[in-house]
Amino acid sequence: MTPFLAELVGTTILITLGNGVVANVVLNKTKGNASGWIVITTGWAMAVTIGVYASNAASGAHLNPAVTIGLAAIGKFSWSQVPAYLAAQMLGAIFGSVLVWLAYLPHWAETADQGGKLGVFATAPAIRHTVGNLLTEIIGTAMLVGGVLAIARPENLVPNTGFDKGFAPFLVGLLVWSIGLSLGGPTGYAINPARDLGPRIAHALLPIPGKGGSDWGYAWIPVVGPVIGGVLGAMCFKCCS
Repeated sequence: MTPFLAELVGTTILITLGNGVVANVVLNKTKGNASGWIVITTGWAMAVTIGVYASNAASGAHLNPAVTIGLAAIGKFSWSQVPAYLAAQMLGAIFGSVLVWLAYLPHWAETADQGGKLGVFATAPAIRHTVGNLLTEIIGTAMLVGGVLAIARPENLVPNTGFDKGFAPFLVGLLVWSIGLSLGGPTGYAINPARDLGPRIAHALLPIPGKGGSDWGYAWIPVVGPVIGGVLGAMCFKCCS
């Protein structure tokens, strides 16, 4: 599998399982309706874990433009490969969103809440506060990228154990779970530009009954915030290492 395909497949899995758990919680007449934040954060943690396992060997399992750009900013990834990775991540995010739409096809018409329908695809703030929302995404993504680099640091790689390929993806999932539980409340913790923008584009294009608008006025925050946070997280890790 090429790195491009690995990033595409891994991100597709990430969004299918991650936004799938949101759909199960917020759409009407599902088996998981109204099961709450713990279910969503746990499902997203598992989605990240499986996505990383699926793509790690071939691409390093970035699955997130903030990770790709952050690693490139500190010299741990080639800038020449960044465009291909970002394209694969965006395509995967859109494909994953289409799969969630198909999986829950009868439930869209049963759900009157336009915000809930958009919430299956993209994030939205609990309180609209431009600076506060941006800071939350920056902090959350800095924790993500710094945490991923800490998990993969050489001191943690026990020789001949396969830690980086076998167990590290599970720890990355735990990291995302922690971020969701601790920092996810203000904005829904996008912490990934592709995770928010790709599905938001899918929401705008798909024939979802009564879907309402795609909230493009907010859409820049879960893109710009994670990119800034990813670079800051990577740089802080490098400075402290």
